[in-house]
Amino acid sequence: MPDAGYLTIGKVVKRLQAQYPDLSVSKVRYLEDEGLLNPSRTPGGYRLYSQHDVRRLETILYLQKNRFMPLHVIREELARGDNIVLSDTDEKPLPTLAESQAIPRSQIEDAEEAEMMEKYHPLSHMPELLGVSVPFVRELSEAGVIRMRRSPRGRDLVDGHDIPLIRTCEELRRFGIAPKNLRQYVQAANRESGMFEQALTVFGARASGGGAEPTDEQRERYDNALSRMIMLTNEVRESLIRRSLKKGS
Repeated sequence: MPDAGYLTIGKVVKRLQAQYPDLSVSKVRYLEDEGLLNPSRTPGGYRLYSQHDVRRLETILYLQKNRFMPLHVIREELARGDNIVLSDTDEKPLPTLAESQAIPRSQIEDAEEAEMMEKYHPLSHMPELLGVSVPFVRELSEAGVIRMRRSPRGRDLVDGHDIPLIRTCEELRRFGIAPKNLRQYVQAANRESGMFEQALTVFGARASGGGAEPTDEQRERYDNALSRMIMLTNEVRESLIRRSLKKGS
């Protein structure tokens, strides 16, 4: 690779997708979980891929695609040495690991900023993205309804997972329910999470049969149980609210 700089996982995927269209962030993370990749980490925990890491990933993908090697064989090949020829026209061996010993602070900040931008949205983009004001989103954060993060470059960021919640709160505001009125739901959610956690611990132990590591099927049952419990408790909450309102009328 001509670029000796460090790349975030998203940029690595974009760089190699032309040659390997099926490559995804989740696949790269899977290869890391399997011990085939070991990128550097910033103090904030974000992955930084050096030239060596990218070249190693290219080697793994090439051996999978063109030589049909399973991962355990690829692991053995890499363990014997990094000088694996990818093709007749590409005989350049993998770079040494010396380049990954020191990462400039500015590059760490740039990499963290870039990777965070793949998961978060700048607060300043909320009016354009959702049609809500910046002060309204800040109020939701102050009430504890959403959690914002500060980027290495000092920008306030909104988690993409909170976008549907912000839309819901905006609709509630039209009924006169402001962010400060939602604090009681934040407090209730914090209390209920303990109840759910205890119930799921018991359910999970039964579902796993006492095994140390649950299977994918058991995890799915676990998630379905949580969704069902949330739905049932919402029904209880709705019934109690309606009953209370009828008493007052």
